[in-house]
Amino acid sequence: MTQAKSIFTTFPDTEDLLKWYKGQAAKAVPNINGHIHTPHSFSAFSNIEQPFEMAKAEDVSVLGINDFYTTDGYNEFAEMAQKHQIFPLFNIEFMALQNDLQQAGIRVNDPSNPGRTYFSGKGLRQPAKMSEASLQKISSLQTESNRQTYEMVEKLNAFLAENAIDLQFDAAELQNRLAKNLFRERHIAQAIRIAVFEKEDTDLGRAKLFNAIFQGKAVKSAIDDVAGLENEIRGNLLKAGGAAFVPEDPKAFLSLEEVKELIIDAGGIPCYPVLLDFGNANFTDYEADKEKLLAELKSKNVFSIELIPGRNNFDIFKDFVQFFHQNDFVITFGSEHNTPQLDPVKLCCGGGIDLDEELKQINYEGTAIVAAHQYLVANGKEGYLNGQIAKTEEKAAFVELGKAVIAKFLSM
Repeated sequence: MTQAKSIFTTFPDTEDLLKWYKGQAAKAVPNINGHIHTPHSFSAFSNIEQPFEMAKAEDVSVLGINDFYTTDGYNEFAEMAQKHQIFPLFNIEFMALQNDLQQAGIRVNDPSNPGRTYFSGKGLRQPAKMSEASLQKISSLQTESNRQTYEMVEKLNAFLAENAIDLQFDAAELQNRLAKNLFRERHIAQAIRIAVFEKEDTDLGRAKLFNAIFQGKAVKSAIDDVAGLENEIRGNLLKAGGAAFVPEDPKAFLSLEEVKELIIDAGGIPCYPVLLDFGNANFTDYEADKEKLLAELKSKNVFSIELIPGRNNFDIFKDFVQFFHQNDFVITFGSEHNTPQLDPVKLCCGGGIDLDEELKQINYEGTAIVAAHQYLVANGKEGYLNGQIAKTEEKAAFVELGKAVIAKFLSM
């Protein structure tokens, strides 16, 4: 499924679009989920259409694709957006490495790996378009990521054979059956869980086989808890200390500066994904002081953040979001859906607490800026960035234009 032109090139020009929007009746702030993964990296969704069907049922009006290391899903995502009349955001995610922070033992937004930095790009061109150098960097990242997972399958097979467990896997077959171009560690966990279920047809038999695979360690999850089982498989076999663990080569990471340059080259806005609290009001070293984090991001010309509210305490989340909103950051929220757990696409905070009207409005404003940026860049104009610098003094105008872009798409 290919699409020769951006879905935004058929829109009216800016002046006519804003005039049209001013004539529309006021509408409620829409429900928005700006960060979901699809099967092009790893996802709770079985295909790209599924989140759109769920969004329609849950009254969600905006969805943002946010796959690791790939834009391969963009055109199908655009087609599904048009089919279901749900506004699309075209995003990407990377794992960068800040060597100085790694050496200093400073955790950024990965609580287990100092220096490792998850980083997103918001509002990239669709269809995807970037320089040959950027394409080569993405290709190299995919190749290195797949090399690591193929090695994991080799080690897994050796471990199973040594322990007389009658299971073996073919990495190429697993990639073909369960993944797209990117074959990830979670796909291996999925394959093991499926193989156990196919080999044993009773809960007791499955539990015993898992116990053998875990070298006598009892399985903790219920046998029908797919997400729990796959997380246990990863923890026991595929993470550091596990029998099939393969450490990542430094070649698997770009520097943060390289990631930012690639995002801007692809037409996007660099965006820092905030982990925030991750249980018992814990924070990483990098995020513990929000004023220091603000200064650090500004020093790196990063003026956009995103959060996954479902993993955060409501009060901590709201205080943090308000602070960055007051400092003119573009702020968006999402759900990820990059585990086997198929949660609703409508967002809420930890404990199932709904976003309040202020938080929904902040998410809407941030999303509108990304929408305006996509529209302008698609039509050959400068978007929200002037070089690497965000046009914060024009933020209100971008919000208004973006709301018009979203409303126009939803009316088509």
